[in-house]
Amino acid sequence: MGGSMVKGFLLSQTLQPADMVVSDASQQALSAFQDTGVKTTTDNREAASWGDVVFVVVKPWLVEQVLQGVKPVMDYQRQTLVVVAAGVPSADIAAWMRKDGEVAEPPLFLAIPNIAIAHKASMTFLVPVHASADQTECVKALFDEVGQTIVTTEKLLPAGTALASCGIAYAMRYVRAASEGGVELGFKAADAQRIVMQTMKGAVELLQASGMHPEAAIDLVTTPGGVTIRGLNAMEEAGFTHAVIHGLKASK
Repeated sequence: MGGSMVKGFLLSQTLQPADMVVSDASQQALSAFQDTGVKTTTDNREAASWGDVVFVVVKPWLVEQVLQGVKPVMDYQRQTLVVVAAGVPSADIAAWMRKDGEVAEPPLFLAIPNIAIAHKASMTFLVPVHASADQTECVKALFDEVGQTIVTTEKLLPAGTALASCGIAYAMRYVRAASEGGVELGFKAADAQRIVMQTMKGAVELLQASGMHPEAAIDLVTTPGGVTIRGLNAMEEAGFTHAVIHGLKASK
């Protein structure tokens, strides 16, 4: 996810490569940004002491270790902390970031984007924890550069993760399933996938442009006794809607 975020930010209109420092323990991971103009380092402290906004993007079980490592070099009066890691409570992060003899905490956000951020198409959920309205607007603007952003509550973050972060995998599973169906119908695999992807893109753009409810849009292409309604009913008989809802609830 960290690499995808950097790739997306490199495509933004407001950020320049020189505005970013990327840290990773793996030199191989950093090599992807070698010729982009982004400064790279294997020292988390070097990166964390530099930026105005510090993104910690690691697996959930590494969050505490990484935060404890960068805490001594962070300036809570100047810097904002954004943690991108599913399932890590803000109360734990605040406790880990508390410095000895101080009660201050850094302005903190929880964020869950999805991997489409690399192509400026993320659906990102942002939770302000210890932050002002101006700080929230600043961080939201960064994520708005690389997709769409919803400012929400920590309570809804697991649901957002299921819908958008896990959800992008579910959408891809539909692409795979429909493409396989296309092959069975007679198309070559590459052609079937291209047809399905363009059809999905068209459905999304139609809904975005019109503001219609999906069922209203479905009604436009389901003629009485036609092939579309027969196909929809066959999918429902196989449990399509139930399977989607059940999968989303299992991800939460």
